[in-house]
Amino acid sequence: MRTIEKKPVPFIAPERQSAIANEPKVTGLLHKISEEYYYWEKVKHQALPENVTAQEIWALTKQSRKFTANTIRFGQHKFHWNINNRLQEYLHLLDMNIGGTLEASSSVSKEDKQRYLTSSVMEEAIASSQIEGAATTRKIAKEMLRKNEKPKNRSEQMIFNNYATIQKILELKKEPLTRQRLLDVHKLISRNTFSNAAEEGAFRNDEDGINIVDNATGRVIFTPPAEAEIEGMLKDLFAFFNNDNDKPFIHPLIKASIIHFMVGYIHPFTDGNGRTARALYYWYLLKREYWLTEYLSISRLILKTKAQYARAYQYTEIDDNDLTYFILFNLKTSVLAYDELRVYIQRKQAEKLKLAEFAGIDGINYNQALVLDWFDKEPALLLTIKEAQIRLAVSNEHARKNLLDLNEKGYLDMVHVNKKKMAFKKGRGGNAN
Repeated sequence: MRTIEKKPVPFIAPERQSAIANEPKVTGLLHKISEEYYYWEKVKHQALPENVTAQEIWALTKQSRKFTANTIRFGQHKFHWNINNRLQEYLHLLDMNIGGTLEASSSVSKEDKQRYLTSSVMEEAIASSQIEGAATTRKIAKEMLRKNEKPKNRSEQMIFNNYATIQKILELKKEPLTRQRLLDVHKLISRNTFSNAAEEGAFRNDEDGINIVDNATGRVIFTPPAEAEIEGMLKDLFAFFNNDNDKPFIHPLIKASIIHFMVGYIHPFTDGNGRTARALYYWYLLKREYWLTEYLSISRLILKTKAQYARAYQYTEIDDNDLTYFILFNLKTSVLAYDELRVYIQRKQAEKLKLAEFAGIDGINYNQALVLDWFDKEPALLLTIKEAQIRLAVSNEHARKNLLDLNEKGYLDMVHVNKKKMAFKKGRGGNAN
C-alpha cells in the first residue's frame, strides 16, 4: 500500500481568486478535476494554465467542493460528499438496471435465476474472503461449497462463513439493523477463524490496539475511533440504515456506500470488518428493493482493484472525511459488477441454446444435459447427489432422480465413496455430449 501524499492547506488570497477564477483555462481545469474527482496527488500533476500554481487550483477546488457539500455526522465525526455528473451517471445506470432487467426477461427461467444466484453468492463469498487474506484458489473454494464439504483450514473457513452469512442476509433483508443483528452477522462471518473465540461477535476494546497498518512498511495509516465512541457511532449508523425517509433525501445507493465505508471507519471488531461492511452494503440495497444485488459479485471487482479500494478509503480519511472518493469507487464497482453479470447471463443463455439441442435425445431433459456438459468439461469429475442439488439449484430428490436416470441410460456410472455416500462418474457406455 503506497503512501498517500498529504494535501496542502487550501489557501488563496481573495484578490488572486478574483484574478484567475473566471479564466477559461482555469474553469476548464476545475471542471475536469470536479468530474474526475481528483485528490491533490493528481491535481498537482495536471497541465496548469500559465502563471497559476497547483496549490491555487487545489484551493479553488476545495472551495467549490465545500460550497456544494452534503454533510452527515456519526458520533462526533463529521463527513461530507458531493454529487458530480459522473456520480449521477452511475446512479442512473444502477437505478435503470439492478431493479428489473433480469426479472422482466422472459428468456430467463426461474430455475436459471436460482442457478445464477447460487453461483453469484459463491463468487461473492470467495472474493470477499480473498480480499481479507483467504489463501485458496477460486476452484478449490467453489468445489468445497458445491460439495458442501467441511472447511479444511482457516481460509476455507472464512469462505464457508461468508457464504453462510450472505445466505442469512437474504433471509434478513427486510429486517432492521440492530446492535444484536450486527453482532450476530459478525459472529457468523468470523466463526472458527480467530485465535481467540471470544472476539467472535464482540466489539473491540482499546487494549486490542487495533490500527490499520501498511503491510509493506509497518506504518500506521489509520487509527479507528476509541472504544468509548463505538457504541454511539453505531447507534447513529443503525438509525441511518433503518430510516428510509431521510430529509433531505439521500439516494439509497449513496446511503449503501456510506454504510459500507462507515463500518470500515468505525472498525468495531478486531477483525472481519471488511467482510461485515460488504455484507451490510448488500443488506441495505436488498432492503431498498435493489433485488438484482443478489446476483452481483461486488467483491470480485474489488479483489481486482484492491489498491484502488484502499486508496478510496485513504483519500476519504485524509481529505477532511470527503466520502465522495469512496462513493464513486463503490458505485463504479457496482456498475462493473452489473456488466459482468449481463455478459455472464448472455453466455449462459447461449450455452442453454446449445444444450437444448442435446436435450430430448434419448429422453434427456435440460438438467440432465447440464450434468452431461459438466462431465464433458471435467471428464474426471466425481459428482455426488448433494453437489448436483447445489449446482442445479433443485431439490435433493430431483437431483437424485436425474442422476439415477442417467446411470440407467449408461451415461453415468455409480460408485460408492463409502458405506453411506455414493457418487457418479462419466459412464463408459453413454455419450456425454
